[in-house]
Amino acid sequence: MSETIHVAAGTEWWRNAVVYQVYPRSFADANGDGTGDVEGIRSRIPYLTQLGVNAIWMNPWYPSPLLDGGYDVADYRSIAPMFGSLDDAKRLIADAHDAGIRVIVDLVPNHTSWDHKWFVEAVAATPGSAARDRYIFRDGKGENGELPPTNWSSVFGGPAWSRCEDGQWYLHLFDISQPDLNWTNPEVRAEFCDIFRFWVDLGADGFRVDVSHGLIKDPDFPDVDLASEILTVGHIENHPHWDRDEVHEINREWRAVLDAKEVELGRELMMVAEAWVKPESVPLYLRPDEYHQSFNFDFLGCPWDITQMRSSINRALVDAASVGSSATWVLSNHDVVRHATRYGLPEGTDYQEWLMHGSAELCDHTLGVKRARAITMMLLALPGSTYIYQGEELGLHEVHDLPHEVLDDPVWRRSEHTRKGRDGCRVPIPWTTTGASFGFGSDGSWLPQPSDWGAQSVEAQDGVAGSVLELYRSALPLRAASWVDSGDLNWLELDPHAIAFERNGYVCITNFGDSDIQLPDGDLLLASDDSASVAMIAANTTVWIKRP
Repeated sequence: MSETIHVAAGTEWWRNAVVYQVYPRSFADANGDGTGDVEGIRSRIPYLTQLGVNAIWMNPWYPSPLLDGGYDVADYRSIAPMFGSLDDAKRLIADAHDAGIRVIVDLVPNHTSWDHKWFVEAVAATPGSAARDRYIFRDGKGENGELPPTNWSSVFGGPAWSRCEDGQWYLHLFDISQPDLNWTNPEVRAEFCDIFRFWVDLGADGFRVDVSHGLIKDPDFPDVDLASEILTVGHIENHPHWDRDEVHEINREWRAVLDAKEVELGRELMMVAEAWVKPESVPLYLRPDEYHQSFNFDFLGCPWDITQMRSSINRALVDAASVGSSATWVLSNHDVVRHATRYGLPEGTDYQEWLMHGSAELCDHTLGVKRARAITMMLLALPGSTYIYQGEELGLHEVHDLPHEVLDDPVWRRSEHTRKGRDGCRVPIPWTTTGASFGFGSDGSWLPQPSDWGAQSVEAQDGVAGSVLELYRSALPLRAASWVDSGDLNWLELDPHAIAFERNGYVCITNFGDSDIQLPDGDLLLASDDSASVAMIAANTTVWIKRP
Protein backbone atom coordinates (compact mmCIF):
# COMPACT_ATOMS: atom_id res chain seq x y z
CA MET A 1 0.00 0.00 0.00
CA SER A 2 1.08 3.54 -0.63
CA GLU A 3 -0.64 6.88 -0.13
CA THR A 4 -3.88 7.12 1.82
CA ILE A 5 -6.40 9.75 0.78
CA HIS A 6 -8.79 10.84 3.48
CA VAL A 7 -12.46 11.43 2.72
CA ALA A 8 -14.29 14.37 4.27
CA ALA A 9 -16.87 13.30 6.84
CA GLY A 10 -20.53 13.96 6.21
CA THR A 11 -23.80 12.13 5.72
CA GLU A 12 -25.56 14.51 3.33
CA TRP A 13 -27.28 12.66 0.46
CA TRP A 14 -25.39 14.47 -2.29
CA ARG A 15 -21.94 13.38 -1.13
CA ASN A 16 -22.30 9.86 -2.53
CA ALA A 17 -25.32 10.12 -4.81
CA VAL A 18 -25.70 8.55 -8.23
CA VAL A 19 -27.42 11.25 -10.30
CA TYR A 20 -29.07 10.51 -13.65
CA GLN A 21 -29.06 13.37 -16.14
CA VAL A 22 -32.28 13.74 -18.12
CA TYR A 23 -32.28 15.72 -21.37
CA PRO A 24 -36.05 16.30 -21.57
CA ARG A 25 -36.32 16.59 -25.37
CA SER A 26 -34.69 13.20 -25.82
CA PHE A 27 -35.75 10.97 -22.91
CA ALA A 28 -39.38 9.91 -23.41
CA ASP A 29 -42.25 11.32 -25.49
CA ALA A 30 -45.69 10.76 -23.94
CA ASN A 31 -47.84 12.67 -26.43
CA GLY A 32 -46.29 11.43 -29.66
CA ASP A 33 -45.18 14.78 -31.07
CA GLY A 34 -41.55 13.67 -31.50
CA THR A 35 -40.25 15.64 -28.52
CA GLY A 36 -39.72 14.33 -25.00
CA ASP A 37 -41.86 15.75 -22.22
CA VAL A 38 -42.46 15.73 -18.48
CA GLU A 39 -45.18 13.07 -18.67
CA GLY A 40 -42.78 10.87 -20.58
CA ILE A 41 -40.21 11.26 -17.81
CA ARG A 42 -42.86 10.47 -15.18
CA SER A 43 -43.71 7.26 -17.01
CA ARG A 44 -40.08 6.13 -16.71
CA ILE A 45 -39.67 6.66 -12.97
CA PRO A 46 -39.94 2.86 -12.43
CA TYR A 47 -37.04 2.39 -14.88
CA LEU A 48 -34.90 4.87 -12.96
CA THR A 49 -35.85 3.21 -9.69
CA GLN A 50 -34.81 -0.20 -11.00
CA LEU A 51 -31.56 1.30 -12.28
CA GLY A 52 -30.79 2.37 -8.72
CA VAL A 53 -30.17 6.11 -9.05
CA ASN A 54 -30.55 8.50 -6.12
CA ALA A 55 -31.47 11.67 -8.02
CA ILE A 56 -32.28 13.01 -11.46
CA TRP A 57 -30.92 16.22 -12.94
CA MET A 58 -33.34 17.89 -15.32
CA ASN A 59 -31.76 19.85 -18.15
CA PRO A 60 -33.60 23.16 -18.77
CA TRP A 61 -37.33 22.67 -19.21
CA TYR A 62 -38.26 26.35 -19.16
CA PRO A 63 -40.08 28.31 -21.88
CA SER A 64 -37.50 29.01 -24.57
CA PRO A 65 -37.18 29.61 -28.31
CA LEU A 66 -34.79 26.62 -28.20
CA LEU A 67 -32.01 28.38 -30.08
CA ASP A 68 -29.57 26.66 -27.70
CA GLY A 69 -31.42 23.57 -26.56
CA GLY A 70 -33.27 25.36 -23.75
CA TYR A 71 -30.25 27.14 -22.30
CA ASP A 72 -31.79 30.29 -23.73
CA VAL A 73 -34.37 30.78 -20.98
CA ALA A 74 -37.35 33.08 -21.51
CA ASP A 75 -39.05 32.46 -18.15
CA TYR A 76 -37.33 30.88 -15.14
CA ARG A 77 -40.54 30.19 -13.22
CA SER A 78 -42.46 28.10 -15.74
CA ILE A 79 -42.29 24.98 -17.92
CA ALA A 80 -42.16 25.10 -21.72
CA PRO A 81 -45.57 24.09 -23.14
CA MET A 82 -43.82 21.55 -25.37
CA PHE A 83 -42.69 19.77 -22.17
CA GLY A 84 -45.86 20.26 -20.11
CA SER A 85 -46.85 22.57 -17.28
CA LEU A 86 -45.82 23.53 -13.77
CA ASP A 87 -48.46 21.14 -12.47
CA ASP A 88 -46.81 18.36 -14.50
CA ALA A 89 -43.45 19.31 -12.97
CA LYS A 90 -44.95 19.17 -9.48
CA ARG A 91 -46.33 15.70 -10.17
CA LEU A 92 -42.98 14.54 -11.51
CA ILE A 93 -41.17 15.80 -8.41
CA ALA A 94 -43.77 14.15 -6.17
CA ASP A 95 -43.51 10.84 -8.05
CA ALA A 96 -39.72 10.94 -7.88
CA HIS A 97 -39.81 11.65 -4.15
CA ASP A 98 -42.25 8.79 -3.60
CA ALA A 99 -39.71 6.53 -5.34
CA GLY A 100 -36.88 7.82 -3.15
CA ILE A 101 -35.36 9.89 -5.98
CA ARG A 102 -34.41 13.53 -5.51
CA VAL A 103 -34.71 16.16 -8.25
CA ILE A 104 -32.05 18.65 -9.34
CA VAL A 105 -33.04 21.44 -11.72
CA ASP A 106 -30.78 23.28 -14.12
CA LEU A 107 -30.32 27.00 -13.46
CA VAL A 108 -28.91 29.29 -16.18
CA PRO A 109 -27.74 32.55 -14.58
CA ASN A 110 -25.08 33.82 -16.99
CA HIS A 111 -27.55 34.80 -19.69
CA THR A 112 -31.22 34.80 -20.63
CA SER A 113 -32.97 34.30 -23.94
CA TRP A 114 -33.47 37.35 -26.07
CA ASP A 115 -37.18 36.52 -25.64
CA HIS A 116 -36.97 37.14 -21.89
CA LYS A 117 -39.12 40.12 -20.92
CA TRP A 118 -36.09 41.88 -19.45
CA PHE A 119 -34.19 41.82 -22.74
CA VAL A 120 -37.24 42.84 -24.74
CA GLU A 121 -37.47 45.86 -22.42
CA ALA A 122 -33.74 46.52 -22.73
CA VAL A 123 -33.73 46.61 -26.54
CA ALA A 124 -36.71 48.95 -26.53
CA ALA A 125 -35.07 51.23 -23.93
CA THR A 126 -32.47 53.91 -24.46
CA PRO A 127 -28.73 53.61 -23.80
CA GLY A 128 -27.94 54.14 -20.13
CA SER A 129 -31.43 53.13 -18.98
CA ALA A 130 -32.15 50.91 -15.99
CA ALA A 131 -33.56 48.25 -18.34
CA ARG A 132 -30.26 48.03 -20.22
CA ASP A 133 -28.26 47.91 -17.01
CA ARG A 134 -29.63 44.42 -16.31
CA TYR A 135 -27.49 43.29 -19.25
CA ILE A 136 -24.08 44.28 -20.59
CA PHE A 137 -24.46 46.98 -23.23
CA ARG A 138 -21.48 49.01 -24.41
CA ASP A 139 -20.66 51.54 -27.10
CA GLY A 140 -18.48 50.20 -29.87
CA LYS A 141 -15.01 51.17 -30.97
CA GLY A 142 -14.13 52.92 -34.20
CA GLU A 143 -15.01 56.33 -35.53
CA ASN A 144 -18.74 55.66 -35.40
CA GLY A 145 -18.85 52.81 -32.89
CA GLU A 146 -18.96 50.32 -35.73
CA LEU A 147 -16.47 47.91 -34.12
CA PRO A 148 -17.23 45.59 -31.18
CA PRO A 149 -16.23 46.88 -27.72
CA THR A 150 -13.68 44.03 -27.33
CA ASN A 151 -12.21 41.18 -29.37
CA TRP A 152 -13.90 38.55 -27.21
CA SER A 153 -15.11 35.42 -28.96
CA SER A 154 -18.30 33.46 -28.42
CA VAL A 155 -17.89 29.90 -27.14
CA PHE A 156 -20.05 28.86 -30.09
CA GLY A 157 -17.94 30.72 -32.66
CA GLY A 158 -17.83 34.26 -33.98
CA PRO A 159 -17.68 37.50 -31.98
CA ALA A 160 -19.21 37.75 -28.50
CA TRP A 161 -20.90 41.08 -29.28
CA SER A 162 -23.93 41.96 -31.42
CA ARG A 163 -25.12 45.43 -32.36
CA CYS A 164 -28.55 46.92 -31.75
CA GLU A 165 -30.32 49.22 -34.18
CA ASP A 166 -29.42 52.26 -32.05
CA GLY A 167 -25.72 51.46 -32.36
CA GLN A 168 -24.93 49.97 -28.94
CA TRP A 169 -23.56 46.46 -28.62
CA TYR A 170 -24.64 43.72 -26.19
CA LEU A 171 -22.46 40.90 -24.88
CA HIS A 172 -23.28 37.23 -25.47
CA LEU A 173 -20.54 34.78 -24.55
CA PHE A 174 -22.64 32.08 -26.22
CA ASP A 175 -25.27 32.45 -28.95
CA ILE A 176 -26.50 35.82 -30.24
CA SER A 177 -29.87 34.86 -28.71
CA GLN A 178 -28.32 34.60 -25.20
CA PRO A 179 -27.48 38.08 -23.88
CA ASP A 180 -25.27 38.04 -20.79
CA LEU A 181 -26.72 39.43 -17.58
CA ASN A 182 -24.98 42.14 -15.59
CA TRP A 183 -24.16 40.52 -12.26
CA THR A 184 -23.10 43.81 -10.69
CA ASN A 185 -26.76 44.87 -10.88
CA PRO A 186 -28.61 44.37 -7.52
CA GLU A 187 -31.88 43.63 -9.32
CA VAL A 188 -30.27 40.69 -11.15
CA ARG A 189 -28.80 39.38 -7.91
CA ALA A 190 -32.15 39.58 -6.10
CA GLU A 191 -34.03 37.97 -8.98
CA PHE A 192 -31.96 34.80 -8.96
CA CYS A 193 -32.11 34.44 -5.19
CA ASP A 194 -35.87 34.46 -5.59
CA ILE A 195 -35.68 31.90 -8.45
CA PHE A 196 -33.76 29.56 -6.13
CA ARG A 197 -36.51 29.93 -3.51
CA PHE A 198 -39.25 29.36 -6.10
CA TRP A 199 -37.95 25.95 -7.19
CA VAL A 200 -37.10 24.82 -3.67
CA ASP A 201 -40.66 25.66 -2.62
CA LEU A 202 -41.88 23.64 -5.61
CA GLY A 203 -39.96 20.64 -4.29
CA ALA A 204 -36.55 20.77 -5.96
CA ASP A 205 -33.70 19.26 -3.94
CA GLY A 206 -30.80 20.90 -5.71
CA PHE A 207 -29.46 22.92 -8.60
CA ARG A 208 -26.95 22.40 -11.35
CA VAL A 209 -25.68 25.90 -12.13
CA ASP A 210 -24.73 26.56 -15.74
CA VAL A 211 -21.54 28.52 -16.59
CA SER A 212 -20.97 29.19 -12.91
CA HIS A 213 -17.48 30.51 -13.65
CA GLY A 214 -18.56 33.15 -16.18
CA LEU A 215 -20.86 35.57 -14.37
CA ILE A 216 -18.41 38.39 -13.62
CA LYS A 217 -16.67 40.40 -16.32
CA ASP A 218 -13.69 42.73 -15.99
CA PRO A 219 -15.22 46.23 -15.75
CA ASP A 220 -12.43 47.60 -17.95
CA PHE A 221 -13.38 45.22 -20.77
CA PRO A 222 -9.85 44.59 -22.06
CA ASP A 223 -9.08 42.64 -25.20
CA VAL A 224 -7.85 39.05 -24.85
CA ASP A 225 -4.48 37.82 -26.06
CA LEU A 226 -5.78 34.28 -26.47
CA ALA A 227 -7.43 32.85 -29.53
CA SER A 228 -10.53 30.97 -28.38
CA GLU A 229 -11.41 27.64 -29.98
CA ILE A 230 -15.09 26.78 -30.45
CA LEU A 231 -16.57 24.98 -27.41
CA THR A 232 -13.48 25.65 -25.28
CA VAL A 233 -12.65 27.90 -22.35
CA GLY A 234 -9.23 29.54 -22.30
CA HIS A 235 -7.24 29.46 -19.06
CA ILE A 236 -5.14 32.59 -18.65
CA GLU A 237 -4.36 34.60 -15.56
CA ASN A 238 -6.87 37.33 -14.73
CA HIS A 239 -9.14 36.34 -17.60
CA PRO A 240 -11.63 39.14 -18.31
CA HIS A 241 -14.74 36.92 -18.15
CA TRP A 242 -13.86 33.42 -16.90
CA ASP A 243 -13.24 32.42 -13.29
CA ARG A 244 -12.91 35.89 -11.83
CA ASP A 245 -12.53 36.28 -8.07
CA GLU A 246 -15.73 38.30 -7.66
CA VAL A 247 -17.88 35.32 -8.69
CA HIS A 248 -17.34 33.79 -5.26
CA GLU A 249 -19.36 36.55 -3.61
CA ILE A 250 -22.33 35.46 -5.72
CA ASN A 251 -21.72 31.81 -4.79
CA ARG A 252 -21.84 32.72 -1.11
CA GLU A 253 -25.05 34.67 -1.56
CA TRP A 254 -26.75 31.66 -3.17
CA ARG A 255 -25.42 29.26 -0.54
CA ALA A 256 -26.90 31.48 2.17
CA VAL A 257 -30.28 31.27 0.43
CA LEU A 258 -30.13 27.47 0.30
CA ASP A 259 -28.89 27.16 3.86
CA ALA A 260 -31.78 29.30 5.07
CA LYS A 261 -34.29 27.21 3.10
CA GLU A 262 -32.79 24.03 4.58
CA VAL A 263 -33.52 25.32 8.07
CA GLU A 264 -36.99 26.50 7.06
CA LEU A 265 -38.03 23.27 5.32
CA GLY A 266 -36.01 20.71 7.25
CA ARG A 267 -34.55 18.96 4.19
CA GLU A 268 -31.10 18.88 2.64
CA LEU A 269 -30.46 21.01 -0.45
CA MET A 270 -27.44 21.29 -2.71
CA MET A 271 -25.97 23.00 -5.74
CA VAL A 272 -23.32 21.70 -8.14
CA ALA A 273 -21.21 23.99 -10.30
CA GLU A 274 -20.56 23.65 -13.98
CA ALA A 275 -17.17 25.35 -13.71
CA TRP A 276 -14.82 24.80 -16.64
CA VAL A 277 -11.81 26.10 -14.74
CA LYS A 278 -8.25 24.93 -14.25
CA PRO A 279 -8.01 22.15 -11.62
CA GLU A 280 -6.36 24.32 -8.99
CA SER A 281 -9.34 26.72 -9.06
CA VAL A 282 -11.98 24.05 -8.38
CA PRO A 283 -11.51 23.95 -4.56
CA LEU A 284 -12.29 27.67 -4.41
CA TYR A 285 -15.82 26.90 -5.60
CA LEU A 286 -16.19 24.18 -2.96
CA ARG A 287 -15.47 26.11 0.20
CA PRO A 288 -18.04 25.47 2.95
CA ASP A 289 -19.98 28.65 2.19
CA GLU A 290 -20.05 28.18 -1.60
CA TYR A 291 -21.01 25.23 -3.83
CA HIS A 292 -21.55 21.79 -2.38
CA GLN A 293 -19.92 20.17 -5.42
CA SER A 294 -18.34 20.93 -8.79
CA PHE A 295 -18.09 18.59 -11.77
CA ASN A 296 -14.67 17.06 -12.31
CA PHE A 297 -14.17 18.07 -15.93
CA ASP A 298 -10.46 17.48 -15.57
CA PHE A 299 -11.10 13.72 -15.44
CA LEU A 300 -13.71 13.86 -18.22
CA GLY A 301 -11.04 15.34 -20.46
CA CYS A 302 -8.50 12.58 -19.80
CA PRO A 303 -7.67 10.19 -22.64
CA TRP A 304 -7.37 6.46 -22.00
CA ASP A 305 -4.14 6.99 -20.09
CA ILE A 306 -3.36 5.49 -16.70
CA THR A 307 -1.00 8.26 -15.60
CA GLN A 308 -3.33 11.14 -16.46
CA MET A 309 -6.38 9.41 -14.98
CA ARG A 310 -4.73 8.48 -11.70
CA SER A 311 -3.30 11.98 -11.33
CA SER A 312 -6.71 13.53 -12.01
CA ILE A 313 -8.43 11.22 -9.51
CA ASN A 314 -5.86 11.92 -6.83
CA ARG A 315 -6.08 15.68 -7.30
CA ALA A 316 -9.89 15.69 -7.24
CA LEU A 317 -10.08 13.62 -4.06
CA VAL A 318 -7.45 15.64 -2.21
CA ASP A 319 -8.89 18.99 -3.28
CA ALA A 320 -12.48 18.06 -2.37
CA ALA A 321 -11.47 16.73 1.04
CA SER A 322 -9.41 19.86 1.75
CA VAL A 323 -12.58 21.97 1.75
CA GLY A 324 -14.98 19.40 3.22
CA SER A 325 -16.65 18.55 -0.08
CA SER A 326 -16.77 15.35 -2.13
CA ALA A 327 -15.54 14.59 -5.63
CA THR A 328 -18.10 14.65 -8.43
CA TRP A 329 -17.41 12.19 -11.26
CA VAL A 330 -18.84 12.50 -14.76
CA LEU A 331 -17.95 10.86 -18.08
CA SER A 332 -20.54 12.27 -20.48
CA ASN A 333 -23.19 14.95 -20.66
CA HIS A 334 -25.20 16.92 -23.20
CA ASP A 335 -22.16 19.02 -24.20
CA VAL A 336 -19.51 16.41 -25.01
CA VAL A 337 -18.99 13.43 -27.32
CA ARG A 338 -20.24 10.30 -25.55
CA HIS A 339 -17.44 8.46 -23.77
CA ALA A 340 -18.20 5.10 -25.40
CA THR A 341 -17.14 6.82 -28.62
CA ARG A 342 -14.23 8.84 -27.18
CA TYR A 343 -12.60 5.72 -25.78
CA GLY A 344 -12.92 3.96 -29.13
CA LEU A 345 -11.31 6.70 -31.23
CA PRO A 346 -7.53 6.95 -31.68
CA GLU A 347 -5.85 9.09 -29.03
CA GLY A 348 -5.52 12.71 -30.13
CA THR A 349 -8.60 12.66 -32.35
CA ASP A 350 -10.18 16.07 -32.90
CA TYR A 351 -13.75 15.07 -32.09
CA GLN A 352 -15.40 17.94 -33.91
CA GLU A 353 -13.25 17.34 -36.98
CA TRP A 354 -14.18 13.65 -36.88
CA LEU A 355 -17.88 14.51 -36.64
CA MET A 356 -17.51 16.65 -39.75
CA HIS A 357 -15.30 14.49 -41.94
CA GLY A 358 -14.34 11.24 -40.20
CA SER A 359 -15.62 7.77 -40.93
CA ALA A 360 -17.47 5.45 -38.58
CA GLU A 361 -14.73 2.87 -39.15
CA LEU A 362 -12.24 5.10 -37.33
CA CYS A 363 -14.03 4.36 -34.07
CA ASP A 364 -13.66 0.89 -32.52
CA HIS A 365 -17.06 0.85 -30.85
CA THR A 366 -16.55 -2.53 -29.21
CA LEU A 367 -13.35 -1.32 -27.57
CA GLY A 368 -14.98 1.98 -26.63
CA VAL A 369 -17.87 0.28 -24.85
CA LYS A 370 -15.53 -2.13 -23.07
CA ARG A 371 -13.43 0.76 -21.78
CA ALA A 372 -16.55 2.76 -20.89
CA ARG A 373 -17.80 -0.13 -18.76
CA ALA A 374 -14.43 -0.39 -17.01
CA ILE A 375 -14.13 3.33 -16.23
CA THR A 376 -17.72 3.51 -15.00
CA MET A 377 -17.06 0.77 -12.46
CA MET A 378 -13.85 2.47 -11.37
CA LEU A 379 -15.61 5.78 -10.77
CA LEU A 380 -18.50 4.13 -8.93
CA ALA A 381 -16.00 2.70 -6.43
CA LEU A 382 -14.36 6.04 -5.73
CA PRO A 383 -15.44 8.37 -2.91
CA GLY A 384 -17.94 10.96 -4.07
CA SER A 385 -20.96 11.19 -6.35
CA THR A 386 -21.32 10.00 -9.94
CA TYR A 387 -23.42 11.60 -12.67
CA ILE A 388 -24.79 9.34 -15.41
CA TYR A 389 -25.91 10.85 -18.73
CA GLN A 390 -29.06 9.28 -20.13
CA GLY A 391 -28.24 6.42 -22.49
CA GLU A 392 -24.76 5.72 -21.21
CA GLU A 393 -26.26 2.83 -19.25
CA LEU A 394 -27.11 1.38 -22.68
CA GLY A 395 -23.62 1.90 -24.08
CA LEU A 396 -24.91 4.43 -26.61
CA HIS A 397 -22.36 5.93 -28.94
CA GLU A 398 -22.17 9.39 -30.49
CA VAL A 399 -24.36 9.71 -33.58
CA HIS A 400 -21.63 11.14 -35.76
CA ASP A 401 -23.41 11.06 -39.13
CA LEU A 402 -26.41 13.29 -38.49
CA PRO A 403 -27.30 14.97 -41.79
CA HIS A 404 -26.63 18.67 -41.97
CA GLU A 405 -30.28 19.58 -42.50
CA VAL A 406 -31.32 18.29 -39.05
CA LEU A 407 -28.57 19.93 -36.99
CA ASP A 408 -30.01 22.05 -34.20
CA ASP A 409 -26.97 23.16 -32.17
CA PRO A 410 -26.09 26.86 -32.60
CA VAL A 411 -22.45 25.78 -32.97
CA TRP A 412 -23.34 24.62 -36.50
CA ARG A 413 -24.62 28.07 -37.39
CA ARG A 414 -22.07 30.15 -35.48
CA SER A 415 -19.12 28.17 -36.85
CA GLU A 416 -20.32 28.86 -40.40
CA HIS A 417 -20.94 25.14 -40.86
CA THR A 418 -17.42 24.04 -39.98
CA ARG A 419 -18.40 22.29 -36.73
CA LYS A 420 -21.44 20.08 -36.17
CA GLY A 421 -21.60 20.78 -32.45
CA ARG A 422 -23.30 18.67 -29.80
CA ASP A 423 -26.40 17.16 -31.41
CA GLY A 424 -24.77 13.74 -31.72
CA CYS A 425 -25.04 13.09 -28.00
CA ARG A 426 -28.60 14.44 -27.78
CA VAL A 427 -30.39 11.98 -30.07
CA PRO A 428 -33.48 10.47 -28.36
CA ILE A 429 -32.67 7.22 -26.59
CA PRO A 430 -34.14 3.83 -27.66
CA TRP A 431 -36.52 1.97 -25.37
CA THR A 432 -37.74 -0.86 -27.62
CA THR A 433 -36.22 -3.00 -30.35
CA THR A 434 -38.65 -1.80 -33.02
CA GLY A 435 -41.01 1.08 -33.74
CA ALA A 436 -40.91 4.46 -35.42
CA SER A 437 -38.70 5.87 -32.67
CA PHE A 438 -37.68 2.68 -30.84
CA GLY A 439 -40.19 3.34 -28.08
CA PHE A 440 -39.16 6.95 -27.49
CA GLY A 441 -42.70 7.91 -28.53
CA SER A 442 -45.52 6.74 -30.75
CA ASP A 443 -44.16 8.53 -33.80
CA GLY A 444 -40.76 9.80 -34.91
CA SER A 445 -38.15 11.74 -32.95
CA TRP A 446 -36.93 15.32 -33.25
CA LEU A 447 -33.46 14.06 -34.20
CA PRO A 448 -33.14 10.88 -36.30
CA GLN A 449 -31.98 7.76 -34.48
CA PRO A 450 -29.54 5.27 -36.04
CA SER A 451 -31.29 2.34 -37.70
CA ASP A 452 -29.43 -0.16 -35.52
CA TRP A 453 -30.32 1.40 -32.17
CA GLY A 454 -33.02 -1.17 -31.49
CA ALA A 455 -30.24 -3.63 -30.62
CA GLN A 456 -29.02 -1.24 -27.90
CA SER A 457 -32.47 -0.43 -26.52
CA VAL A 458 -33.67 -1.03 -23.00
CA GLU A 459 -35.89 -3.86 -24.25
CA ALA A 460 -32.98 -5.57 -26.01
CA GLN A 461 -30.76 -5.43 -22.92
CA ASP A 462 -33.32 -5.99 -20.17
CA GLY A 463 -32.46 -9.17 -18.28
CA VAL A 464 -29.64 -10.07 -20.66
CA ALA A 465 -26.58 -11.18 -18.70
CA GLY A 466 -23.50 -9.24 -19.73
CA SER A 467 -25.39 -6.30 -21.25
CA VAL A 468 -24.36 -2.76 -20.38
CA LEU A 469 -27.74 -2.11 -18.77
CA GLU A 470 -27.50 -5.14 -16.51
CA LEU A 471 -23.96 -4.15 -15.53
CA TYR A 472 -25.28 -0.79 -14.30
CA ARG A 473 -28.21 -2.48 -12.56
CA SER A 474 -25.75 -4.77 -10.76
CA ALA A 475 -23.11 -2.14 -10.01
CA LEU A 476 -25.31 0.59 -8.52
CA PRO A 477 -26.87 -1.41 -5.67
CA LEU A 478 -23.56 -3.15 -5.01
CA ARG A 479 -21.93 0.27 -4.82
CA ALA A 480 -24.52 1.38 -2.28
CA ALA A 481 -23.92 -1.72 -0.17
CA SER A 482 -20.13 -1.93 -0.43
CA TRP A 483 -18.48 1.35 -1.40
CA VAL A 484 -20.57 4.29 -0.20
CA ASP A 485 -19.61 4.01 3.48
CA SER A 486 -16.11 2.64 2.91
CA GLY A 487 -14.34 5.87 3.83
CA ASP A 488 -10.70 6.61 3.03
CA LEU A 489 -8.92 5.37 -0.07
CA ASN A 490 -5.57 3.56 -0.14
CA TRP A 491 -3.74 3.39 -3.45
CA LEU A 492 -2.38 -0.08 -4.25
CA GLU A 493 0.67 -0.82 -6.39
CA LEU A 494 -0.37 -4.17 -7.86
CA ASP A 495 0.73 -3.82 -11.47
CA PRO A 496 2.26 -0.96 -13.50
CA HIS A 497 -0.63 -1.19 -15.95
CA ALA A 498 -3.41 -0.99 -13.36
CA ILE A 499 -5.15 1.64 -11.28
CA ALA A 500 -5.92 -0.11 -8.01
CA PHE A 501 -7.20 1.05 -4.65
CA GLU A 502 -8.72 -0.34 -1.48
CA ARG A 503 -11.43 1.07 0.75
CA ASN A 504 -12.28 -0.74 3.97
CA GLY A 505 -11.50 -4.18 2.61
CA TYR A 506 -13.00 -3.63 -0.84
CA VAL A 507 -10.56 -3.51 -3.76
CA CYS A 508 -11.10 -1.98 -7.21
CA ILE A 509 -8.64 -2.78 -10.01
CA THR A 510 -8.73 -1.44 -13.58
CA ASN A 511 -6.42 -3.01 -16.14
CA PHE A 512 -5.24 -0.38 -18.65
CA GLY A 513 -2.75 -2.73 -20.27
CA ASP A 514 -2.95 -4.91 -23.35
CA SER A 515 -2.61 -8.24 -21.55
CA ASP A 516 -4.13 -10.03 -18.56
CA ILE A 517 -2.90 -9.27 -15.05
CA GLN A 518 -3.06 -11.36 -11.91
CA LEU A 519 -6.20 -11.18 -9.81
CA PRO A 520 -5.34 -10.85 -6.10
CA ASP A 521 -6.86 -13.06 -3.44
CA GLY A 522 -10.44 -12.31 -2.45
CA ASP A 523 -14.04 -12.78 -3.48
CA LEU A 524 -14.81 -11.45 -6.96
CA LEU A 525 -17.92 -9.29 -6.50
CA LEU A 526 -18.31 -7.89 -10.01
CA ALA A 527 -16.39 -7.46 -13.24
CA SER A 528 -17.00 -4.94 -15.99
CA ASP A 529 -16.45 -7.68 -18.55
CA ASP A 530 -17.20 -11.37 -18.33
CA SER A 531 -13.67 -12.15 -19.54
CA ALA A 532 -12.47 -11.68 -15.95
CA SER A 533 -11.76 -15.06 -14.36
CA VAL A 534 -10.94 -16.39 -10.93
CA ALA A 535 -7.26 -15.88 -11.70
CA MET A 536 -6.82 -13.04 -14.22
CA ILE A 537 -8.11 -9.57 -15.10
CA ALA A 538 -8.42 -8.99 -18.84
CA ALA A 539 -7.27 -5.83 -20.60
CA ASN A 540 -9.66 -2.87 -20.41
CA THR A 541 -11.52 -4.43 -17.51
CA THR A 542 -12.36 -3.42 -13.93
CA VAL A 543 -13.05 -5.82 -11.06
CA TRP A 544 -14.38 -5.35 -7.56
CA ILE A 545 -13.02 -7.71 -4.91
CA LYS A 546 -13.75 -8.26 -1.22
CA ARG A 547 -10.61 -9.03 0.75
CA PRO A 548 -10.64 -12.38 2.60
